[in-house]
Amino acid sequence: MTTLNGRRRTLLAGGALLAAGLAGALFWRHGTRAGTDFEPPFEDICIVPPTRVSTPHPYDPASGLAMHEARPVPAEARCPVCGMYPARFPRWAAQIIFTDGSAHFFDSPVDLFMFLAEPGRFDASHSAEDATALYVANFEDGSWLDARTAVFVIEARVRGPMRGPDLPAFASTAAAQAFIAAQGGRALHFTDIDPAVVGSLRDANHGHHTH
Repeated sequence: MTTLNGRRRTLLAGGALLAAGLAGALFWRHGTRAGTDFEPPFEDICIVPPTRVSTPHPYDPASGLAMHEARPVPAEARCPVCGMYPARFPRWAAQIIFTDGSAHFFDSPVDLFMFLAEPGRFDASHSAEDATALYVANFEDGSWLDARTAVFVIEARVRGPMRGPDLPAFASTAAAQAFIAAQGGRALHFTDIDPAVVGSLRDANHGHHTH
């Protein structure tokens, strides 16, 4: 009996070592793939991280862009709020650029505003006051808009990347109203998006998975 138990322990230990080795190999493979050749997986699932886990992307002086200018979303960038790949959603994406030139990228305006509400939860080194520039994608063509001057639409029938209500952004009130005529909703400006609005959108998209 003792010999049998010893064999079982040996088999279990061997299985654990094999699993650890496979996990390490997968991690190494993922790390070496990140970069210009990286392709996000076909299935993109929103998983809100439970604590501060995200490191912002540093500014690249060789990019030819000014330090606080809107920049293309890297293919491998993960949203610090939900873990999705913003590059997959060019008409919804958003970004924050901090005073040091580093940036976070978001799959939609909802997660941008969630980050601003609780930055310490998603980034251990920056606060909302460190955000020099805020950009959201123009829902019409994917170009970058200053989030502070954009016009957002809430309660439209269109669903965002997280399959829930979101805040498509537009360059003008006229463009937002044309969208509202087709998809419903109402227009909001940056200062209208208060904690109550952010809370309702957070609950609709992330439910009880935000804590």
